[in-house]
Amino acid sequence: MRRKLVVGNWKMHGNLASNARLLDALKAALAAAPEAAYAVCVPYPYLPQAAERLHGSAIAWGAQDVSEHDAGAYTGEVSAPMLKDFGCLYAIVGHSERRALFGDTDRAVAAKFAAALRNDLTPIVCVGETLEQREQGEMEAVLARQVGAVLDAEGADAMARGVIAYEPVWAIGTGRTATPAQAQSAHEFVRGLVSARNDAVAARLCILYGGSMKPTNAEELFAMPDVDGGLIGGASLVADDFLTICRAAGKA
Repeated sequence: MRRKLVVGNWKMHGNLASNARLLDALKAALAAAPEAAYAVCVPYPYLPQAAERLHGSAIAWGAQDVSEHDAGAYTGEVSAPMLKDFGCLYAIVGHSERRALFGDTDRAVAAKFAAALRNDLTPIVCVGETLEQREQGEMEAVLARQVGAVLDAEGADAMARGVIAYEPVWAIGTGRTATPAQAQSAHEFVRGLVSARNDAVAARLCILYGGSMKPTNAEELFAMPDVDGGLIGGASLVADDFLTICRAAGKA
């Protein structure tokens, strides 16, 4: 059975005082468990704070993006070796907001995935369709293109060291959420894309749901056979909400 993983994505939220309260509450409440793993991906300036507050806890930390380059004249970028300096375990790549607002292409996402792997970070590669794409019946084509870009560039074996997060873009920050059946259908399709290249890797692959998971729907979503955890946005900023989701993952 695949171990559940719950990752908080703070996006561009937080300050030193509120972060301290949140991190301390999570550290105090979450103990290491064989059933589930936990992490928070925080804005770059707060990585030292996360590393300090979460040291020795059951909670890992990571970044919300990473450069495809390890070093060089790339003003404003943050490299994977830099993230490793702060003890990061994870790096999100290809989040829908990065794709839509900052122009991250499928090629760039694959390159960031590779940069994370060669520096011993676990990349969480995000894939998902917009509402227009879903309504036009293009969900599978979009997922095949996005997942395929990583598989083509790095090979299916590399996916054994990564995580995929399915984030239906139409369900992020809109108040809408995919039903458990819709989430399962998408996750099953994604696993099938990997399985077509390597059955063993696909069977072990952790696929997170990243479309407005909340305390009220987490248990139902985690009950789906191909939903292996969650990439949590807004609910990760509220300790009680995030903890409820983490406990649901443990029970699942």
